[in-house]
Amino acid sequence: MAYRGGGALVSLAGLVLLTGCGGGSSSPMSGGNTPPPSTVNNVQDVTVNSGPTGNDVNMLFTSVTVCVPGTSNCQTIPNVEVDTGSEGLRILSSALTLSLPTATDGSGNPLGNCVSFVDDSYVWGPVATADVQLAGEKASSVPVQIIGASSFPAAPASCNSGGVALTNLAALGANGMLGIGVFQQDCGAACSPGMGSPPAVYFACPNSGCSVTTVALQNQLQNPVWMFPQDNNGVLISLPTVPSNGTTTVSGSLIFGIGTQSDNALGTAQVYTTDANGDFSTTFNGTKYSGSFLDTGSNGLFFLDSSTLGIPDCTDGNSGFYCPTLTQNYTATNTGMNGTSGSVSFSIADADLLFGTNNAAFSNLGGSNAGSFDWGLPFYFGRNVFTAIENQNTPAGAGPYWAY
Repeated sequence: MAYRGGGALVSLAGLVLLTGCGGGSSSPMSGGNTPPPSTVNNVQDVTVNSGPTGNDVNMLFTSVTVCVPGTSNCQTIPNVEVDTGSEGLRILSSALTLSLPTATDGSGNPLGNCVSFVDDSYVWGPVATADVQLAGEKASSVPVQIIGASSFPAAPASCNSGGVALTNLAALGANGMLGIGVFQQDCGAACSPGMGSPPAVYFACPNSGCSVTTVALQNQLQNPVWMFPQDNNGVLISLPTVPSNGTTTVSGSLIFGIGTQSDNALGTAQVYTTDANGDFSTTFNGTKYSGSFLDTGSNGLFFLDSSTLGIPDCTDGNSGFYCPTLTQNYTATNTGMNGTSGSVSFSIADADLLFGTNNAAFSNLGGSNAGSFDWGLPFYFGRNVFTAIENQNTPAGAGPYWAY
């Protein structure tokens, strides 16, 4: 379990769900709640393809430029997964050639960050600081995570739980994760000083070993978008439709800001405000399910279970995905905390057949997620989807909300 944002990272091995927990927070950091008029380039190219491993499916990639803070010593890192279900930039140590300054606590001890997943896999590494550049936008002195740094202590037991470490390219499927969800930080108030029992997300790591610690909001991993000087209230992801049998590659746009430039107006998009966990509800076949969220970091539509739906799970190496004999067509209704509701039509095809095409982008790939709806990357195909960040003003009010 990871704290904040309800994100998910899913692989062909099956569902690896990263769920959220915490409430919203305010922060003293700069970034501005009222974005000024902006003329910078706010469009970042994104792509869905087989990725750096050659076998990724429904993973949305972009390139991220990181710099030693305050310098022109920079590196552009390709094939970073775009994840609207989490917050914070996380970079594989093996993909990083820069030496970024390590973050420390008040006693000078290096800080470690842990992200655990429900299948007991995890991401672990030190917190560092970098300037982050995307399109014409720049966030300065951003706390980021370096995944699998060899010189850093091993993950403590409260982080790894005996699970698999996603510390290399083959395991992670990307050179890093760009978390640009609805929150400003990856943990928020739950990890802040004054909490009696903080979750196992941040660790102080003196020579004697790492132990759970609290970290002030401004020192936690940050959603870099809200730290931009402009276009800092959210993002718009625009992807084209995908054929029923998939396609090898899809190109789209990650556009920064909501209502800050002519290319990111809400237009007719409906706004679905969220609860403190970044979630809304989904009604399906007359039953209301809470804990729903949108997430480009999930490579399928993950909802309910095979017995509820009356369709089979895949029984081979693609367990966790659905394999109906015939493609199934469904309709559900999403409802925001503001009462806004709208129907969503979607399809689920046989995952074995989809993977057999050797395509990389599918709109009808799905799997089980008992009791909830994880609207993963397939939801985004053929839609313009907005993610509004908490406490940041937009033409439809302050985030957090989703809009499409």
